[in-house]
Amino acid sequence: MVLVAGVDSSTQACKVTVRDLHSGETVREGKASHPPGTIIDPESWWTALLTAVRRAGGLDDVAAIAVSGQQHTPIFLDGQGAVVCDSPLWNDTGSHSHMGDLNDELGKDEWIRRTGLPLTLSDTVTKLRWLRDLHPEAALRTEAVAIVHDWLTWRLMGFGVGDGGLEHLTTDRSEASGTGYWSGETNEYCMDLFEIALGKPALLPRVLGPLDRAGVTGTDIPGIPAGIPIGVGSGDNAAASLALGLDEGDAVLSLGTSGVVYAKTATPVHDFAGYVCSYADATGHHLPLVATLNAARNFDLGAALLGCTYDELAQLALSAPPGAEGLTLLPYFEGERTPDLPHARGSLHEASLTNFTRANFARAVIEGTLASQVEMLTALRSCGVEPERLLLIGGAAQSVAVQAILSEMVDIPVYVPLLDEYVTKGAAMQAAAALTGDFPAWPISISELVPRPLEEQINEQHEKAKAALGY
Repeated sequence: MVLVAGVDSSTQACKVTVRDLHSGETVREGKASHPPGTIIDPESWWTALLTAVRRAGGLDDVAAIAVSGQQHTPIFLDGQGAVVCDSPLWNDTGSHSHMGDLNDELGKDEWIRRTGLPLTLSDTVTKLRWLRDLHPEAALRTEAVAIVHDWLTWRLMGFGVGDGGLEHLTTDRSEASGTGYWSGETNEYCMDLFEIALGKPALLPRVLGPLDRAGVTGTDIPGIPAGIPIGVGSGDNAAASLALGLDEGDAVLSLGTSGVVYAKTATPVHDFAGYVCSYADATGHHLPLVATLNAARNFDLGAALLGCTYDELAQLALSAPPGAEGLTLLPYFEGERTPDLPHARGSLHEASLTNFTRANFARAVIEGTLASQVEMLTALRSCGVEPERLLLIGGAAQSVAVQAILSEMVDIPVYVPLLDEYVTKGAAMQAAAALTGDFPAWPISISELVPRPLEEQINEQHEKAKAALGY
């Protein structure tokens, strides 16, 4: 049996899955948590990767590896490859004012025209301005900027603190497209935009093609043999899209730490309304995407407040009528990215002595969360992207209440792929490509949800609550 490994260095944890090259079946896996907070020492990501590898039984029998991970989050390196300072994560809201400054200086539409991105506080370019303004000494010492998956791939090649080797940094189109200084039309960096943000030039990772190798593993890495091919890797959503075999006409709704809706297109989009980000995928196509900061963690909160399990939360929600008798939640607990409300907080609307029940509250939590995601599907349509089916994935996708209520809120068929680690699976497919020269044709099991009558009042209540707060 030939084995390949895929890595997902996400916001909350690092996961490693080892798969059979021919079938794609998981042979073994390991996981290690990342520290809490939104400004993190990157070394913790490397340590977590090694821990996850050890918990997966090591990779001594693995023939190739590739890394995927959280998009946008930068790692600032000096000329010898040492980390200059801790990294602000994509969901750190401290860069919001710096996003505003960049938009004011160049104009919102110019960023969209040049990069396909309506700038958000998550984009790498806004983190560069954050560094320049708040940590000018660190900015002056920065000689290279990489994203998490770029840096971990580089570490797997044997480079690290004080070793230099910055010229060996690599990335892929999907990761480059989330920076705010790369063009999906030219497939090149926009170095002037990078310098507008950081105030100086720096080395950026070389952008590889979908089937390229980044290199081979270095020596003396615990649990990882030297000399095995390393795939190009990708951003997390691009890896999941690859694993799902996404075609034009498909859209994905992913409910994890963040909520994400994306689709595959042949050409980039430019959303001058300011919602859809024109990312690239892992195959040479494009992946227009909309994201929220608040998603599955809302269900954690709802279950904790009600003192129940996730299954009990789902059953409570399904025992309430659509619309929860008017009770409506705007789930902006961490601020929000779509819409752009970094200082907003969650709010409950239209509560009364009769409708403020456990069941209605459980349903309001799920309806409010999903309404934010359905808004993103509408934003894609406004850019001419018309999905014919919706694939529901992520940690919350298995909830029977999420499945049922989402089916009442959208007018296209909803499908649920078999539960899998789709990000690590996509990374493993890139590892396979580094070994064989092409992506494997691994099977995907997908089931269609039973259609349900459209309950338009759910989205209408969400819009009414937003209007009441001036959003």
